[in-house]
Amino acid sequence: MDDIAEWAESEGITVEEALLLIFESRGLEIIDDEYIAAFIPLPESPPPEPVDMAEVETVPPPPADWKGESEQNPSFHAIASLSPPVHRKIEPYGAAFLAHARRKAHGRTFSEDDRIQAAAKAKRTEDEDDGEISEPEDPMMLARDAKDWRGQDHYAVLGLSKYRYKATDEQIKKAHRKKVLKHHPDKKTAAGQEENDSFFKCIQKAHEILTDPVKRRQFDSVDEAADVDPPSKKEVSKPSAFYKKWSAVFESEARFSNKQPVPKLGDDNSTQEEVDNFYDFWYNFDSWRTFEYLDEDVPDDNEGRDHKRHIEKKNANARKKRKTEDTARLRKLVDDCLAGDERIKKFRQQKNAQKNKKKLEKELAAKKEAEEKAKAQAEAERLQKEAEEKAKVEKEAGKKEKQKAKDAVKKNKRVVRASVKDVNYFAAAEPSAQEVDAVLDDVDKFLGAADPDQLADLVAKLNVAGKDAGKVKVAFSEATGGLVGAGKLKESDLKVFK
Repeated sequence: MDDIAEWAESEGITVEEALLLIFESRGLEIIDDEYIAAFIPLPESPPPEPVDMAEVETVPPPPADWKGESEQNPSFHAIASLSPPVHRKIEPYGAAFLAHARRKAHGRTFSEDDRIQAAAKAKRTEDEDDGEISEPEDPMMLARDAKDWRGQDHYAVLGLSKYRYKATDEQIKKAHRKKVLKHHPDKKTAAGQEENDSFFKCIQKAHEILTDPVKRRQFDSVDEAADVDPPSKKEVSKPSAFYKKWSAVFESEARFSNKQPVPKLGDDNSTQEEVDNFYDFWYNFDSWRTFEYLDEDVPDDNEGRDHKRHIEKKNANARKKRKTEDTARLRKLVDDCLAGDERIKKFRQQKNAQKNKKKLEKELAAKKEAEEKAKAQAEAERLQKEAEEKAKVEKEAGKKEKQKAKDAVKKNKRVVRASVKDVNYFAAAEPSAQEVDAVLDDVDKFLGAADPDQLADLVAKLNVAGKDAGKVKVAFSEATGGLVGAGKLKESDLKVFK
């Protein structure tokens, strides 16, 4: 039943109509229409009746010399015995039988049935909801000369103008089938129209070009209808229009890229890295675009070889020139887009701001460092000055103390010298010159050996002793004894204070 349903669908009829055709072709009588509509299979045939073997022709027995399975015939092995023959009912089946049933039911010849089926198939194709590959046909295109196939728009011929290089192989195949069914010369003849296969040849040529990957690329390379013209400055005055217009331009150009995927133009939120990658890609664009499609036809005859080489050289130069011009065109296009891209200005301003910020930070850091250095230097100078002043004060104080000590020593020396004079040089009467010299000699030796402290100690004792000659002499003797004990004087050097 699945095969019948598929056949009915291909013929454009219902399953019930298909079953009616089959029943009629077999000479069967339809008892109940609901039997067919219910999609119930035919009842099974009754079990076969036993066969009278006397009425059946069977395989003749083997010849008399047939060895069968034996030592003389080792290659023969009986696997099983034949089953008894039975009656089997054979039903016609398949597309050929269904076509036969259709011709018999409608009383058609082979040619009539083929023509009617082709027309019905074309009608079904036209009625299919294929809006995606359906577009109005230009009368001028229908009147094209098939010889001028290079100048025709192959996508428009097949009704794929809105798809162009994006058209899939399946869409091309479907569009070609639809156009062939519509414009086939046989259909025009059957409809009583003038036999003209020029546009049909255009269809075939378009199909040939677009189904050959190499030829299709060559045509796509020169398909100006797929190009998107760059916008003017006025058209992209607004940022939203800039991204929309230029994105369409680069999307069109991206079809020629050997490297996929192609970076997008992006929008105002794109990062600097994304924008830089986009322009780097297009400034180093790797294009497969070629211009062989525009070549002048090279004669294929063996005569005029020089002319043939001339045409080939001319075509090569023309392709090279077009390639150079296309490269320059694309570079200018990228330059124009870059010049109007506000993001570049924004990134430049951000870079300058960052640069100025770093410069300002550097200047502030240098200023701070200089201030700290100046402050440290001033502090060092202040401390040095204070130290110098303190040292000066201390020096002055030391100098005064030293002078004071010196003055004290002088005073004490005077006191010491005066003390012996006050006690009459320790003599009871007027001392002799020798006695005076002896006392003063010991006094000078003491003063020469004693330090200021020892001198001061002696003066203190002399002040206590007053003019008591005995006490004064004892004070001197103790003082000189201390110097002798310290090794500063020799006892033998003293005459009076021993």
